[in-house]
Amino acid sequence: MASRRRAREFTLQALYQVDLAGSSPDAALESLWKSLSEDDGTLVSVFPEQLDIDFTTDLVKGVFRHRDEIESLIDHASLNWRISRMPTVDRNILRLACYEILARSDIPVSVTINEAVELAKRYGGADSRAFVNGILDRVAFETGRGGRGPRRES
Repeated sequence: MASRRRAREFTLQALYQVDLAGSSPDAALESLWKSLSEDDGTLVSVFPEQLDIDFTTDLVKGVFRHRDEIESLIDHASLNWRISRMPTVDRNILRLACYEILARSDIPVSVTINEAVELAKRYGGADSRAFVNGILDRVAFETGRGGRGPRRES
């Protein structure tokens, strides 16, 4: 699996922990790395490489540095959905991807959206893929980084 894809999965896990447990980003990352380093015989896992750790740390901390702006973008783009009412997985995939759209100009928006949709397919519910894709398309449009913009009724 590509290193950045793995790092995004780690990021989602850390953001999920912060969201549900109310822990700090640093505590969530520490807990994540600790859990991945413990081999209890139930999972075959490979401890992340330093590139994974660095990218994950940047993403998690970046989401929290830009949290107000990210939340505002998601609220504005998600018609009839308050962020607090979204499924936890979807909400955190959106936060991660919005951070990339806002602050990581080295990552093409199309890659960010595709990776977010893949996370939604793997970890979200039946409608997560379309939900995440639609909101991120609007966010990309609103931030001037791409997207098709709002649908026009015929």
